[in-house]
Amino acid sequence: MHLPLFDDFLALVFPKTCCLCKRSLFEFEDQLCKPCISKLPVANYHLRPQNNDLVTKILGLTKPNLVMSFLRFTKKGHSQKLLHQLKYRNKPEIGIELGRIYGQLLKTAGFQDNWDQITPVPLHSTKFKRRGYNQSEQFALGLHTSLKVPVVLSINRRVFTETQTQKSRMERLQNVEGVFEVVESSLISGKRILIVDDVMTTGATLISCANLLLENGAQTVDMAVIAAGKN
Repeated sequence: MHLPLFDDFLALVFPKTCCLCKRSLFEFEDQLCKPCISKLPVANYHLRPQNNDLVTKILGLTKPNLVMSFLRFTKKGHSQKLLHQLKYRNKPEIGIELGRIYGQLLKTAGFQDNWDQITPVPLHSTKFKRRGYNQSEQFALGLHTSLKVPVVLSINRRVFTETQTQKSRMERLQNVEGVFEVVESSLISGKRILIVDDVMTTGATLISCANLLLENGAQTVDMAVIAAGKN
């Protein structure tokens, strides 16, 4: 049963605060206050999705179509702080909110009819149980709220892999070989797919997933991440 008075009491005792500046949020705000949203390091890759440094990263390793990132990743910057809370501080709602904001940006730019489905990069079941959610799926769900494109879990991660953080580009590519599998080819065949992840560094994980989707009949595979760095 929904109890408005009890909700008001909780809001008074435990007010929702902005994930970045920690000030109390208004009722119309969720996770981030308006001033902090305005300060996010938006990358604007969606304005040149076929001609940017992210496309250059994956050129020759998969068939690049549209490759985009919502934010630019900078150490100790807003993007890193948000990703840290999303992945390690049990804040799945941040992923949904970032997806919602980015989805509105993509919708305004005319992308709402570009895709038949959104597919998040999957977590291995062991890591999923440990974290309780897949941060990439939360981002996908946020995109769905704005774009109204269905989220389809068409890929499984069948092999548990070590962290990619300290690996070279070649080691990252080798580390994800044979890691993923398609749930069912009929979910993919002929579809225009937007595959999403939290971060793009070398692009190894997204390349592996994109090639798998294309091999199983996807018409096109575009990529979008929450944040991407220069490396």
